[in-house]
Formats: sequence, C-alpha cells, structure tokens
Amino acid sequence: MINVIITGITSFLTDVSSEMFYPLISLYLVALGSGPEIIGVIEGIAESLASLLKVFSGHISDKIGKRKPLAILGYSSSTIGKVLMFLASSWPGVLLGRITDRFGKGLRTAPRDALIAESVKEKRGAAFGLHRTLDTLGAFTGVLIAIWFMRRYELESIKGSTEVLKNYLPAFKSLLLLSLIPAILGIVVLFFARETGGGKLAKKLVFKWKELPSKLKGFLIVTFIFTLGNSSNQFLLLRAKTIGFSVVSVLLLYLTYNAVYALFSYPAGRLSDRIGRKWIIVIGYLTYGLVYILFSLTKNPLFIYILFGIYGIYMGLTEGVSKALVSDIAPKDLKATLIGLHATLVGIGLFPASLIAGILWQRISPVATFMFGGAMGIIAAIGMMLVL
Repeated sequence: MINVIITGITSFLTDVSSEMFYPLISLYLVALGSGPEIIGVIEGIAESLASLLKVFSGHISDKIGKRKPLAILGYSSSTIGKVLMFLASSWPGVLLGRITDRFGKGLRTAPRDALIAESVKEKRGAAFGLHRTLDTLGAFTGVLIAIWFMRRYELESIKGSTEVLKNYLPAFKSLLLLSLIPAILGIVVLFFARETGGGKLAKKLVFKWKELPSKLKGFLIVTFIFTLGNSSNQFLLLRAKTIGFSVVSVLLLYLTYNAVYALFSYPAGRLSDRIGRKWIIVIGYLTYGLVYILFSLTKNPLFIYILFGIYGIYMGLTEGVSKALVSDIAPKDLKATLIGLHATLVGIGLFPASLIAGILWQRISPVATFMFGGAMGIIAAIGMMLVL
C-alpha cells in the first residue's frame, strides 16, 4: 500500500495547488484585461487535450513497461503550467499555462492509476478509494484557501471591473507563486514511489476493441452513455448563482461537495471489495439521477446545500470504484491503456454533454437541463445492471 499512500499524498498536494487558484481564474483574466467569457474557450481547449492524452499516455506506459517516469513528467508539466500562468500578461499566456497544466494531467493519469492498481493484488477498491479521498481533501483545502483569499481582498463584492481588478494583480501573482510550493512538494514525494511496470519494451502491443472482455466493453459503452448526461459541474454552480447564491457562497457549496466526496470515497471502495463493484456503481448512478432531478425542482438554499452533499456521495461511490473495476477486468499488458481509454471516454463525453446542457438551458429552461441529466443517470444505472 506504500505506493497508494505516496500517490495519494502527491495528489493531495497537487490538488491543493490547483484548487487554491482555479476558482479565481476568471477574475485573473479580467485583471489581465480580458473578459471572463474567454474562460470557456481556454477550459474547452485545455480539458479536451487532457482527455485525448489519457489513452495515449496509458498506451505508451504499457509499451515501455514503466509507470513512474510518465507520472512524474505529468505532475512536473502541471507545475510548469502554473509558472506560465504567473508569467502571463494577457489571456494567451493563461491559455498556454492551462494547456501545459492539462497536458500534465493527461500524461500522468493512466500511468499513475496503473501504478496504484499494480501495487495491490486485492482490495483495489479500497486503494483507489483512499487515493480519491486524499486527492479530494487536497481540493477541499485548496478551495478553503481560495475563499480566504477572496474574503481577505473582498473580491466577492467586486463586479468584475477591469480597472479595479488590475489593482489586485500583484496579489493574484503572489497566490500563484504560493501554489507552486505544494505542487513541487508533490513531485518530490512521488520520487519515493516504487516502479511496478515490467520495465520491458513491448515489441508489439496492439489494442483491438473486439478482443476486449465483453464485460469491459459493456461497461465502457454504458459509461459513455452516462457521460452524455453528466455535464460540467459549472451548471450546478450556475444554478446556485441564478437562485441568489453569492460568489463565496457558491464556493462553500463546492466545498461541501468536496468534503462529502472525500468522506465517502474510501468506505465505498472498501465496500466494493466486499460486495463487488456493480451495485456500488449502480447506486452511484441512481444517486446522480435523483440529485439532478431534484436540482430541477427546488430553489431552497438549504436544500441546495444538501443536494451538493448528495452529489458528493455520487462521486465517492463511482470515481474510485470505476477505476478499480477497469483494473480488475483489463488484460495485464493493456492495463494502463484501458484505464486511459476509460478516462478519455469520460473526458470526451463532457463536451457534448455540456453542449446539450447549454442548449437545453438556453432554449427551454434550466429544468430541462437537469431533467435530461437525471434521466441519463437512471438509464445508465439500468444499463450497468444489465452489462455487469
């Protein structure tokens, strides 16, 4: 389990670094003289790149027979991305920084997850659950720092004026510099991990869909169907804003989600080791469907907090357990490739899912967006019962 703990600490430190500034990117862009709407372009390009890279980095990891070097390179790239954002004087610099950061995430995810899977022969659910817990605790800590920063400089009361926010550029730059400390520490910790790959260069490594286990193919197909209804979390946050939550209150909702997510990840992983992955994932998808339907029906602030907590339960039930399931079923020589393929399908699906959600929101109503997501969650739960 030493590798699980080491990679978990690395993820904790990296997420502290990322989340302490990520919620402030739109304000940083305004301070640099750009409109916050450019964030959609930047995030769309950056996240798409990360999604596409995951399957390729996994395949490369299987081919060279090593996990650790690619994981270290990926975390290092993300750190360099933050340096580039610090040096940015306009939005193209921020774009370059985010692309470099997400390139790192795409590069490291599959090899790191394969490292975790190969470090434990049994109890993979617990291993991935523990990793998700540490990862999400890092996000929780990072968001706390972001809230502190906004309250310290009273940014929640600023209406996005470029001239006003320009005065805060030195503070934004200082926070970016501060974020480098946990990022660098995370890389250092990862050097202590033990390599689990065979260390041999595969002469021929061919991925053929038709040769995959039928259960794995079914799981990947249903996962992609579910993803089409699993739009960006920004729509949940936007829903909160439209019913009167302030900027800091929205971050507190995000904090609630991360706290519950961290709390449920490890127990869900351990439970999946005992009773199997299938029913944990099915319950998770049903929970997602319920949350989205209820989001369409309520405007009560207290109930919104409760729903964000339940949404954290869904994530705790599915994120680590899904990775453990792929690791269980995937052929040994294609483990990182298929872990990467799963992550890529989830990432690719985010674009059409968010596009559909946005169209439904604008042309019909927010209720339609959440009803569609809820229906897809229930359909996917039924699909999982049939294929697993």
